[in-house]
Amino acid sequence: MANETEKPEFWESTFGEKQEMWGFEPAKSAVLTKDFFVQNSVKNILIPGIGYGRNAQIFKENGITVTGIEISKTAIAMARKHYGTDMVIHHGSVTDMPFDKNKYDGIFCYALIHLLDSSEREKLIRDCYDQLAENGYMVFTMISKEAQTYRQGKFISIDRYEIFEGVKMFFYDKESIKSEFKKAGLFEIFEINENQPFFLIKCKKS
Repeated sequence: MANETEKPEFWESTFGEKQEMWGFEPAKSAVLTKDFFVQNSVKNILIPGIGYGRNAQIFKENGITVTGIEISKTAIAMARKHYGTDMVIHHGSVTDMPFDKNKYDGIFCYALIHLLDSSEREKLIRDCYDQLAENGYMVFTMISKEAQTYRQGKFISIDRYEIFEGVKMFFYDKESIKSEFKKAGLFEIFEINENQPFFLIKCKKS
Protein backbone atom coordinates (compact mmCIF):
# COMPACT_ATOMS: atom_id res chain seq x y z
CA MET A 1 0.00 0.00 0.00
CA ALA A 2 1.50 3.34 -1.05
CA ASN A 3 1.69 5.97 1.62
CA GLU A 4 -0.23 9.19 1.06
CA THR A 5 2.77 11.16 -0.13
CA GLU A 6 3.31 8.69 -2.95
CA LYS A 7 -0.29 8.82 -4.15
CA PRO A 8 -0.83 10.74 -7.41
CA GLU A 9 -3.95 12.47 -6.04
CA PHE A 10 -1.99 14.06 -3.20
CA TRP A 11 0.59 15.63 -5.51
CA GLU A 12 -1.95 16.50 -8.22
CA SER A 13 -3.96 18.53 -5.72
CA THR A 14 -0.79 20.02 -4.17
CA PHE A 15 0.69 21.20 -7.48
CA GLY A 16 -2.77 22.14 -8.76
CA GLU A 17 -3.42 24.42 -5.80
CA LYS A 18 0.07 25.74 -5.07
CA GLN A 19 1.62 25.69 -8.55
CA GLU A 20 5.26 26.85 -8.38
CA MET A 21 5.22 26.59 -4.59
CA TRP A 22 9.01 26.56 -4.20
CA GLY A 23 9.68 29.34 -6.71
CA PHE A 24 12.23 29.03 -9.52
CA GLU A 25 15.54 29.35 -7.68
CA PRO A 26 17.28 25.99 -7.35
CA ALA A 27 17.76 24.63 -3.85
CA LYS A 28 21.17 25.19 -2.25
CA SER A 29 21.71 21.44 -2.45
CA ALA A 30 21.14 21.51 -6.21
CA VAL A 31 23.75 24.25 -6.67
CA LEU A 32 26.33 22.33 -4.62
CA THR A 33 25.52 19.10 -6.43
CA LYS A 34 25.84 20.80 -9.82
CA ASP A 35 29.32 21.98 -8.86
CA PHE A 36 30.25 18.50 -7.68
CA PHE A 37 28.88 16.83 -10.83
CA VAL A 38 30.66 19.33 -13.11
CA GLN A 39 33.96 18.74 -11.26
CA ASN A 40 33.54 15.00 -11.75
CA SER A 41 32.59 15.23 -15.46
CA VAL A 42 29.07 13.88 -14.93
CA LYS A 43 27.25 14.03 -18.27
CA ASN A 44 23.80 12.57 -17.62
CA ILE A 45 21.70 12.41 -14.47
CA LEU A 46 18.44 11.06 -13.16
CA ILE A 47 16.27 13.16 -10.82
CA PRO A 48 13.61 11.07 -9.05
CA GLY A 49 10.81 13.39 -7.93
CA ILE A 50 11.73 16.15 -10.35
CA GLY A 51 8.59 18.18 -9.59
CA TYR A 52 8.19 21.15 -11.95
CA GLY A 53 11.91 21.18 -12.71
CA ARG A 54 13.32 24.02 -10.61
CA ASN A 55 16.32 21.90 -9.60
CA ALA A 56 16.82 20.47 -13.09
CA GLN A 57 17.56 23.67 -15.00
CA ILE A 58 20.89 24.40 -13.30
CA PHE A 59 22.20 21.01 -14.46
CA LYS A 60 20.93 21.54 -18.02
CA GLU A 61 22.59 24.96 -18.14
CA ASN A 62 25.89 23.23 -17.38
CA GLY A 63 25.63 20.75 -20.24
CA ILE A 64 24.26 17.83 -18.21
CA THR A 65 21.44 15.78 -19.73
CA VAL A 66 18.59 15.38 -17.25
CA THR A 67 15.99 12.62 -17.03
CA GLY A 68 13.25 12.92 -14.42
CA ILE A 69 10.64 10.85 -12.65
CA GLU A 70 7.49 12.60 -11.42
CA ILE A 71 4.21 11.32 -10.02
CA SER A 72 2.18 14.47 -10.85
CA LYS A 73 1.06 15.13 -14.42
CA THR A 74 0.41 18.74 -13.41
CA ALA A 75 4.03 19.14 -12.31
CA ILE A 76 5.29 17.56 -15.55
CA ALA A 77 3.18 20.01 -17.59
CA MET A 78 4.62 22.90 -15.55
CA ALA A 79 8.18 21.63 -16.16
CA ARG A 80 7.50 21.51 -19.90
CA LYS A 81 6.09 25.04 -19.83
CA HIS A 82 8.98 26.57 -17.90
CA TYR A 83 11.97 24.53 -19.05
CA GLY A 84 11.10 23.19 -22.49
CA THR A 85 10.12 19.83 -23.89
CA ASP A 86 13.57 18.35 -24.50
CA MET A 87 13.79 16.65 -21.09
CA VAL A 88 12.61 13.07 -20.66
CA ILE A 89 10.29 12.86 -17.64
CA HIS A 90 8.82 9.49 -16.76
CA HIS A 91 5.34 9.75 -15.27
CA GLY A 92 4.97 7.57 -12.19
CA SER A 93 5.96 6.93 -8.60
CA VAL A 94 9.59 6.45 -7.62
CA THR A 95 8.40 3.33 -5.81
CA ASP A 96 7.88 1.82 -9.30
CA MET A 97 11.46 2.37 -10.49
CA PRO A 98 13.13 1.60 -12.81
CA PHE A 99 11.39 3.34 -15.72
CA ASP A 100 14.22 2.76 -18.19
CA LYS A 101 17.30 0.58 -18.55
CA ASN A 102 19.72 3.51 -18.69
CA LYS A 103 22.79 3.82 -16.51
CA TYR A 104 23.41 7.35 -15.25
CA ASP A 105 26.63 9.13 -14.30
CA GLY A 106 24.76 10.86 -11.49
CA ILE A 107 21.51 10.77 -9.53
CA PHE A 108 20.17 13.72 -7.53
CA CYS A 109 17.29 12.96 -5.17
CA TYR A 110 16.13 16.06 -3.32
CA ALA A 111 13.85 16.06 -0.26
CA LEU A 112 12.05 12.90 -1.32
CA ILE A 113 13.39 9.90 0.57
CA HIS A 114 12.11 11.12 3.96
CA LEU A 115 8.52 10.94 2.63
CA LEU A 116 8.74 7.16 2.22
CA ASP A 117 8.37 4.30 4.66
CA SER A 118 11.32 2.05 5.51
CA SER A 119 10.77 -0.57 2.79
CA GLU A 120 10.20 2.14 0.16
CA ARG A 121 13.35 3.96 1.25
CA GLU A 122 15.35 0.75 1.01
CA LYS A 123 13.99 0.06 -2.48
CA LEU A 124 14.65 3.63 -3.67
CA ILE A 125 18.29 3.48 -2.54
CA ARG A 126 18.76 0.09 -4.21
CA ASP A 127 16.99 1.16 -7.43
CA CYS A 128 19.04 4.36 -7.69
CA TYR A 129 22.30 2.52 -7.02
CA ASP A 130 21.39 -0.08 -9.66
CA GLN A 131 20.90 2.69 -12.25
CA LEU A 132 24.29 4.26 -11.61
CA ALA A 133 27.08 3.69 -14.09
CA GLU A 134 30.37 2.38 -12.71
CA ASN A 135 32.07 5.18 -10.74
CA GLY A 136 28.81 7.15 -10.85
CA TYR A 137 27.66 9.34 -7.97
CA MET A 138 24.35 9.73 -6.24
CA VAL A 139 23.44 12.64 -3.99
CA PHE A 140 20.48 12.58 -1.64
CA THR A 141 19.08 15.25 0.67
CA MET A 142 16.85 14.47 3.61
CA ILE A 143 15.37 16.20 6.63
CA SER A 144 17.25 16.10 9.91
CA LYS A 145 16.06 15.45 13.45
CA GLU A 146 17.20 19.03 14.14
CA ALA A 147 14.07 20.27 12.31
CA GLN A 148 11.44 21.94 14.47
CA THR A 149 8.83 19.56 13.04
CA TYR A 150 10.60 16.53 14.53
CA ARG A 151 8.26 14.77 16.99
CA GLN A 152 5.39 17.02 15.85
CA GLY A 153 2.14 15.55 14.62
CA LYS A 154 1.04 11.92 14.87
CA PHE A 155 3.60 9.25 15.78
CA ILE A 156 3.81 6.55 13.07
CA SER A 157 6.98 4.64 13.97
CA ILE A 158 10.45 5.41 15.31
CA ASP A 159 11.50 8.86 13.97
CA ARG A 160 8.50 8.93 11.61
CA TYR A 161 5.56 11.28 12.09
CA GLU A 162 2.50 12.43 10.18
CA ILE A 163 3.22 16.16 10.19
CA PHE A 164 -0.15 17.07 8.69
CA GLU A 165 -2.74 15.06 6.85
CA GLY A 166 -1.14 12.99 4.10
CA VAL A 167 2.46 14.00 4.84
CA LYS A 168 4.46 11.42 6.76
CA MET A 169 8.13 12.17 7.35
CA PHE A 170 11.07 10.14 8.55
CA PHE A 171 13.66 12.29 10.34
CA TYR A 172 17.29 11.32 9.84
CA ASP A 173 20.42 11.47 11.95
CA LYS A 174 23.91 10.36 10.94
CA GLU A 175 23.36 6.89 12.37
CA SER A 176 20.20 6.22 10.34
CA ILE A 177 21.90 7.58 7.21
CA LYS A 178 24.86 5.22 7.71
CA SER A 179 22.51 2.32 8.37
CA GLU A 180 20.38 2.88 5.24
CA PHE A 181 23.20 3.85 2.84
CA LYS A 182 26.05 1.64 4.05
CA LYS A 183 25.70 -0.72 1.06
CA ALA A 184 25.37 2.13 -1.44
CA GLY A 185 28.91 3.54 -1.44
CA LEU A 186 28.26 6.28 1.13
CA PHE A 187 31.35 8.47 1.51
CA GLU A 188 30.21 11.91 2.70
CA ILE A 189 27.54 13.34 5.00
CA PHE A 190 27.17 17.01 5.74
CA GLU A 191 24.51 19.31 7.13
CA ILE A 192 22.86 22.03 5.07
CA ASN A 193 20.03 24.44 5.79
CA GLU A 194 17.23 24.45 3.19
CA ASN A 195 14.70 26.58 5.11
CA GLN A 196 15.03 23.77 7.65
CA PRO A 197 17.91 21.50 8.64
CA PHE A 198 18.80 18.89 6.01
CA PHE A 199 21.57 16.42 5.38
CA LEU A 200 23.27 16.22 1.99
CA ILE A 201 24.94 12.88 1.40
CA LYS A 202 27.10 11.51 -1.39
CA CYS A 203 27.56 7.93 -2.56
CA LYS A 204 29.82 6.43 -5.24
CA LYS A 205 29.39 3.21 -7.18
CA SER A 206 32.75 1.49 -7.43
